[in-house]
Amino acid sequence: MIVLSGADVILPTGVLCPGTVVIDDSRIVEVTAGARAADAGHRFFDLSGRYLVPGFIDVHVHGAEGIDTLDSGDPIGELSARLARYGTTGFCPTSIACDPAALTRMLSGIRNWHTRQARGARVLPAHLESNFISPEYKGAQPLECLRSPRGGGGAGEFTGSEILAVIAAFRPDVGIITVAPELDGAIALIGDLVRSGHHVSLGHSGATYEQAIAGIEAGARQATHLFNRMPPVGHRAPGLAGAVLQHNGISAEVVCDLVHVHPAMVKVAFAAKGSEHFMAITDGTAGSGLPPGSTTTLGGRTITVGNAAYLADGTLGGSAITMDRAFANLVQVIGVTLHEAAQVCATTPARELGLHGLGMIAPGATADLAVLDRDFHVEQTFVGGRLVFDARDAAGCSPAQPG
Repeated sequence: MIVLSGADVILPTGVLCPGTVVIDDSRIVEVTAGARAADAGHRFFDLSGRYLVPGFIDVHVHGAEGIDTLDSGDPIGELSARLARYGTTGFCPTSIACDPAALTRMLSGIRNWHTRQARGARVLPAHLESNFISPEYKGAQPLECLRSPRGGGGAGEFTGSEILAVIAAFRPDVGIITVAPELDGAIALIGDLVRSGHHVSLGHSGATYEQAIAGIEAGARQATHLFNRMPPVGHRAPGLAGAVLQHNGISAEVVCDLVHVHPAMVKVAFAAKGSEHFMAITDGTAGSGLPPGSTTTLGGRTITVGNAAYLADGTLGGSAITMDRAFANLVQVIGVTLHEAAQVCATTPARELGLHGLGMIAPGATADLAVLDRDFHVEQTFVGGRLVFDARDAAGCSPAQPG
């Protein structure tokens, strides 16, 4: 038994201040009001003055601390260990458009970590920010890797059909696929992907309102980094962003670094979607967790860290934020409540991905948890009741001990 006592416990409907959470093996077995005294029979953590939140789930993250999902070696295992220090307990390794060999390598790494215990954060099925997006709204995506949803070729040496064949070979390892619904053949592709068990996300798209609604009606249930790489909302031409804001059947990713989306528009999205259909993401890159001025890579191309990550030509190429800072921004700048921030950083992503028992603090739930100080920095992270990160240990001190 593990007893976590004295923290402000962030529940799905409010805050237990203070509260106690008891873990048996991998699950939460008790959540009660009040703090407890140490018990020699249990592993006890005095969390007075801290917040205890459900572990963060990032459905859109390309990398961190110099590691990119498309690197050679074992980037997925490395990211699992590194993301845990930021309170992330589950993540969808995210690719940019790439060739079949690179996609196969990344998905093989994900499959490898599905078969054994992750080093830190849970490795969830991939998010493919895929080859089937609009060239006009590609952003940092490589133009030479974009392909037709009908399976045709392009400027390179592989076809869309080859990409779809890799996806088919790794069905359980592919969770989310971003598609631009206005492309020729995209509506049929969305239907095929949904029937095959994937979550389709609309993005990197110049779709009209009507084309976006057609994508939603075909089965898309998510929008990739709302407002970014799509036309701005117009009162006569609402476009993809307008369709997402007003349709109850689709949830929206929002990059919460306050660079990709102005705080005022984050508030607009939150007001329109509510905490049940708003998912905070990092869109983090290998630059996340590195100091400003650092250089690293995104899909093999150099990016420089500033207030976000930028390609050499100045193109915004993802963020440099981590999930603990996204949570802090939501509370401190956007002004949402603690339990609403926990919902959009954990509960809603878990529900959207069908991760039963994850993303909340409640009896019977899996004990994926993060301990935050009053500035929302991570002190400890638990995955399945296992302490996978302790800031004191990381600073050279001994790990937490009973009592």
